[in-house]
Amino acid sequence: MTDRDRLRRHADLADRMASTLGIDLQEVAIKGAITPDDISDIVLRCADCPNPDDCAGFLARNAQSKCTPEYCRNQELFGRLVP
Repeated sequence: MTDRDRLRRHADLADRMASTLGIDLQEVAIKGAITPDDISDIVLRCADCPNPDDCAGFLARNAQSKCTPEYCRNQELFGRLVP
């Protein structure tokens, strides 16, 4: 997998995780709760995760959730943004 493909995969996982938690990253950025750089950081933290397959499985099993898996590198930030 190329670096570009890897980043795309993690961007998708991060966005899906946010959506599962009820967070619209674009909307919270427009409202000023996070910056566009924060969104980039979310993807980069996700890309450092050694569990992308576990994350994809979690997302497949949980259409809606109140929390991320314990290993999520964005757990703290997402926790602050959950509506």
